[in-house]
Amino acid sequence: MLICKWEKLPSFMQTDEVKPYWEKLRKRNWNLFWKRFFDIFLSFLMLIILLPLFLILAIAIKIDSRGPVFYRQVRYTQYGKEFRIHKFRSMKVNADKEGLLTGKNDIRVTKVGKFIRKCKLDELSQIIDVFTGNMTFVGTRPEVEKYVKMYSPKMVATLLLPAGVTSVASFLYKDENDLLNASEDKDKVYMEEILPAKMYYNLKELPKEGMFHDIKVMFMTFFAILGKKYKGDYKPGSF
Repeated sequence: MLICKWEKLPSFMQTDEVKPYWEKLRKRNWNLFWKRFFDIFLSFLMLIILLPLFLILAIAIKIDSRGPVFYRQVRYTQYGKEFRIHKFRSMKVNADKEGLLTGKNDIRVTKVGKFIRKCKLDELSQIIDVFTGNMTFVGTRPEVEKYVKMYSPKMVATLLLPAGVTSVASFLYKDENDLLNASEDKDKVYMEEILPAKMYYNLKELPKEGMFHDIKVMFMTFFAILGKKYKGDYKPGSF
């Protein structure tokens, strides 16, 4: 979790666009230490408490459709490291071969998948990734290689910290499937409209990362799931 020395960063991150964010985070290493401590403590506690729910979801997924309990897709985290994310499988096996983005009424989503997606339970298993250190509770959502390769030099700064389970961008765009569903070219909408907006918030929040900031964002995420609406300040074309 701690920010390494500049010369230790991967070469693709040693750029003028990344350096201002690195400098701010490097000064906050003590805050990031407590952020990691918080991640370990809370994820361990939640894994114990949620074990019965995990078992129920696993059984429901196996009964509903053929395939594994978890969807293990390769994503990218701190310093561009690859890892296989844990998500409760909500789609048919090999569904990603038909496209990486999911619309609102995607026929690839299983019956159980519709329920766990609506309640955001498919993301719950990422607590495992938080405990192992591949993710953190609050941070930029992990992307697949296709979209990471399209990051602008400034967007690369989000890889200074581990990928997150939730973020301000996540709850502001929790209904992004509605935007994708309204377009025939989902990739274009995601790359030209959704990703720049989310990255605007990710970069804005990046220098604030720490334990207390995480607690605040987690509470905001909880209220957003319950229906609370938050307004952002992003303007199309400003990023």
